[in-house]
Amino acid sequence: MTSAQDYSKLRAQLATLTTEAFRPELADIDQLPTLEIARIMNGEDETVPAAVAAQLPRIAAAIDGTAERMSRGGRLIYAGAGTAGRLGVLDASECPPTFNTDPDEIVGLIAGGPSAMVKAVEGAEDSKELAAADLDALDLTADDTVVGISASGRTPYAIGAVEHARARGALTIGLSCNADSALGAAADHGIEVVVGPELLTGSTRLKAGTAQKLVLNMISTITMIRLGKTYGNLMVDVRASNEKLRARSRRIVALATGASDEEIEAALAATDGEVKNAILTILGSVDGPTAADLLAKSHGHLRAALLSARTH
Repeated sequence: MTSAQDYSKLRAQLATLTTEAFRPELADIDQLPTLEIARIMNGEDETVPAAVAAQLPRIAAAIDGTAERMSRGGRLIYAGAGTAGRLGVLDASECPPTFNTDPDEIVGLIAGGPSAMVKAVEGAEDSKELAAADLDALDLTADDTVVGISASGRTPYAIGAVEHARARGALTIGLSCNADSALGAAADHGIEVVVGPELLTGSTRLKAGTAQKLVLNMISTITMIRLGKTYGNLMVDVRASNEKLRARSRRIVALATGASDEEIEAALAATDGEVKNAILTILGSVDGPTAADLLAKSHGHLRAALLSARTH
């Protein structure tokens, strides 16, 4: 059981964090008109991209390391508690439909397990051991990348994940919103996006959450670009799992090739609906099986496969 002395220590620690700072100038915000509160919040949000921009060199270095390991078959694993954990799970879950990744390639771990997505699991974020156990359940390897996410930078679950992963030889990234964080210090790549005190004291689902979402967007999206999951700015690995995405698939093929509707339908039919393969059959003047073979040899990079097709 936590003692009053323990709580006193934790309160003192929280008082040193920028994300927990109290803003006396907003003490009467509840008495303002709704439109004025909305304006204040909007103004707060405008400061987030600049804070992210200050960390771009660190973000880029972390992405290059991640892409290198994923090109060898490694996975990208997010680990966090509460809002930070939910953001990681969200980013991971959006990669299969967007980039046709296997659900096991990009994984989101949240302290307390899947039920913590909708309901807080008491004490889960306070356990480094739980993080280690969650990673062990994934059979972590040295080719994996683990991203610990914590607005405060002190959450034991996120720090524990990074420490355990680093001890196993995996690449580690610590994403937080406080300078000189324990999480940043524990990781190979510390990314500290200092967004300042929140509109509601300590409510890190606000600016801190927005900052984390922006950085996670960069980590997953640019890693996928580096791995050849796009052709220019087209999502050529999109998984057409519904009518909207089937229509988008055809639009992507059209944008990449300028082909007629008839050519596009024929190409998709010849490649089992695979957008990247369909583009290659049109631009490279090859059949479906040859397109699949060339893409396999180029590790999924369409530009390289096109070059091979033209010299085939």
